[in-house]
Amino acid sequence: MTTGPAAQFNTTIHSPIRLRICALMRRVPELEFAVIRDTLGLNDANLSKNLKVLGDAGLVTVRKESSSARSDARRLTWVALTAEGRKSLEGHLAALTEIADGDPGRTGE
Repeated sequence: MTTGPAAQFNTTIHSPIRLRICALMRRVPELEFAVIRDTLGLNDANLSKNLKVLGDAGLVTVRKESSSARSDARRLTWVALTAEGRKSLEGHLAALTEIADGDPGRTGE
């Protein structure tokens, strides 16, 4: 019998922008900053601020990499959910499902 993740509401992830970032990252190993920005219709500053919050909470990692396709010194920024970030996201989604199913008291926090 397969059980899902333990439902645990996560206030860091729950912010609408951060929830959208994490949900976008849910099924991929990593995404480039510009892809996240453009897909979610965010500006650089707003995305950076929210990635910092997620990073400080240990939910995402951010790495910079040079690109051979670029003629200038700018680097690409890659973002990935950490193992803890994936676990927290799945727990948060399970908590939201419990709430939607009419059982908000079971979600903890």
